[in-house]
Amino acid sequence: MKPTDLSRTLAKTIAARIPILIVGPPGVGKSDLVAKAAEDAGADLIVSHPAVADPTDAKGLPWISDEKDAATFLPFGELARALKATRLTLWFLDDLGQATAAVQASFMQLILARRINGHILPDCVVFVAASNRRTDRAGVSGILEPVKSRFGAILELTPDLDDWCSWAFSADLPPELIAFLRFRPDLLCNFEPTADLSNSPLPRTWHNAARLLALDLPDKALSEAIAGAVGGAAAAEFLAFRRLYAELPSIDGILLDPDAADIPDRPGTLYAVVTALGMRANVQNFARVARYAERLFDAAKGEFSALLLKDVVRRDPAVTQSPAFVRLATGELGQLIGGTVQ
Repeated sequence: MKPTDLSRTLAKTIAARIPILIVGPPGVGKSDLVAKAAEDAGADLIVSHPAVADPTDAKGLPWISDEKDAATFLPFGELARALKATRLTLWFLDDLGQATAAVQASFMQLILARRINGHILPDCVVFVAASNRRTDRAGVSGILEPVKSRFGAILELTPDLDDWCSWAFSADLPPELIAFLRFRPDLLCNFEPTADLSNSPLPRTWHNAARLLALDLPDKALSEAIAGAVGGAAAAEFLAFRRLYAELPSIDGILLDPDAADIPDRPGTLYAVVTALGMRANVQNFARVARYAERLFDAAKGEFSALLLKDVVRRDPAVTQSPAFVRLATGELGQLIGGTVQ
């Protein structure tokens, strides 16, 4: 399930109080997606890390009761906070699969029966959990069968380039990085578990690479830093693409005179040009951007016209009300634009 589909699903399962278990490789955004789902639902967020927890975290601490010769379990930490909740609250069990069997078992009664040791969870609390897969070599030995069956569904999160690009634009990631992953989409998530001290190209590690790019490091240091972020092979390809990006036709030149601007032949250069142009587009200059999109279409490069228009609408939906956009919508590009703005 790609991120946008999972987000829509979580919006409904949270409202319906249905517990969900999300699985997927490291670094694909499981935790961030759950946090965003809680924010969108207007819910409080409780985050537990069962991998470093003790069974008493989910069932309470044995405590002497006020009654003679009796004891009870005293809630503390996240359990105490959940028991006191009075508004919609999402209790997120992150990396549940890395927890010991005893810790996993301690959550069983809470997830299904919503009560433990005499304490009852309020109806406003809903569970979501996340885990890597056993094949990811992330310390996951498995999840107990009775724990798995207590979730309404187990959903696998898979990265999606279009979803990632939408997020990357909103996060102002470098255009050359977005363009590169469009050119090499298989490198968005190419997770290869290894015992070596090296990273794989993943949505999380590409974000780390973007942060390193912002440091303006010397070339040699940057090369080593990017390799440390996403792995040597992916870093070498990206840095070679980045050198190509630095030699692009002038984006200012395209915006000044779209009729005279060159249209590259190489796909890598085209990805770079339309991504950079899309990040510069706005309502004021959209007429010139639209003209360049028309020229791309006339040059039998319609897929790049679609990509350019999609980026522009992502950044500034107001362009759909401009005369230039209306003109395109009623011309040969009309069907293409219709699919772009959905």
